Amino acid sequence: MSMTPRLNLRERLIDPNSPDRRPRRAAYALPTLFTAGNLFMGFVAIIKAVEGALWAQAGNLGSNPHWELAAKVIGVSVFFDGLDGRIARLTNTTSEFGRELDSLADVISFGIAPAVLAFVFGFQFLDPATPAETRKSLLQAGYFILFMFVCCGSMRLARFNVTTNPVPRNPGRPDRKYFVGLPIPAAAGIVAAVIYALDSVPLTWWPFVAAWTAFLALLSFLMVSTWRYRSFKDFNLVSPRSPRSVLVLAMIFYLIWNFSKPVLLVLSVTYVGSGMVVRAGGILRRTFGWGRRTEPGQAAG
Repeated sequence: MSMTPRLNLRERLIDPNSPDRRPRRAAYALPTLFTAGNLFMGFVAIIKAVEGALWAQAGNLGSNPHWELAAKVIGVSVFFDGLDGRIARLTNTTSEFGRELDSLADVISFGIAPAVLAFVFGFQFLDPATPAETRKSLLQAGYFILFMFVCCGSMRLARFNVTTNPVPRNPGRPDRKYFVGLPIPAAAGIVAAVIYALDSVPLTWWPFVAAWTAFLALLSFLMVSTWRYRSFKDFNLVSPRSPRSVLVLAMIFYLIWNFSKPVLLVLSVTYVGSGMVVRAGGILRRTFGWGRRTEPGQAAG
């Protein structure tokens, strides 16, 4: 009795009439659907940010349900963005069109949408009793920093598109893949996570607004830096999973489902902070010689 060989997903999508074994035309729609979902979530986030601003302007300065939804859909956009590229590589349907469409969607979902949400949350409702000069300076800084956030995010995407096999200054472990600079979805994700964790209550006290400004400036810098961030592209969606990894993923899903605000904030802060920790560790090693190998018979020092 002959056994029919099992075909993986990439082989199932191959067009039998194609002489060079190209995927079927319908297969190219799979990653595009997730990119379209990413774009739609960004559009919804912008609309909800504006609706939340109008709702707060009417005197509702407490928890803002519109901003909470905007933060959530930005998080969904991060999820969609993480899937479209993986599905394209998994189905062998990567294309220049798909990459450019993905970048345009990312500019809206992870550049403009979080910038609009960050402004209405952190600057628009600054306490009118704030000294006039302080208020004016903070608002001007807000406009400038948020423009830089969008600009640096766009530059980060452009650099990613034109760079082949980027190598960080500290290459890291050879069995892992890294991004050069903070990815724009991570920058947008932590903005959404902070707003979501703070119950979407607008900032009114000027020291908090100043801290928010510095935080956004830091994210802008990290996106155009050359610091190293794990890409997790070495994580295979279809490879067999060990019981330990399945247990860890199940625990993370449970925690997000039941304690979404603190867990999402911790996850985003951990990832964004990881690049700074790695960079600081590299500086300390070069400065003090920590971790250097010594030859036999040579004293470390």
